Amino acid sequence: MNKVQEKGFVRIVKAAGYSRAGLVAAWKNEAAFRQECLLSIVGCAVALWLNVPAVEKILLMGSVILVVIVELLNSAIEAVVDRIGYEHHELSGRAKDIGSAAVLVSLILAAIVWGGLLLPKLGASL
Repeated sequence: MNKVQEKGFVRIVKAAGYSRAGLVAAWKNEAAFRQECLLSIVGCAVALWLNVPAVEKILLMGSVILVVIVELLNSAIEAVVDRIGYEHHELSGRAKDIGSAAVLVSLILAAIVWGGLLLPKLGASL
């Protein structure tokens, strides 16, 4: 079955629609995604409010946005595994566990970035 490949601006518009649908689906179906989105909004607002250099603002915001990105990938993995079947299978469990571990590592990275950039400033002001 040959699918007609869209080109140019039409492809971009359709891709944006698919991305929007993915974000809506994640928001509706994934509590962790909603929580991490709210965390990233607060984190980005705090980063913009802080009196730190632009590069530090970017690192602070990027680290919390990365958590959202990894959560989207983890949710996609879980959806594919669940599509295959709900019965227990070692590889399905491993895929879900590895996706979950990726989210944990991104959260740890965000904590390290925030702690590494802000703790020295807090210590200097005390």
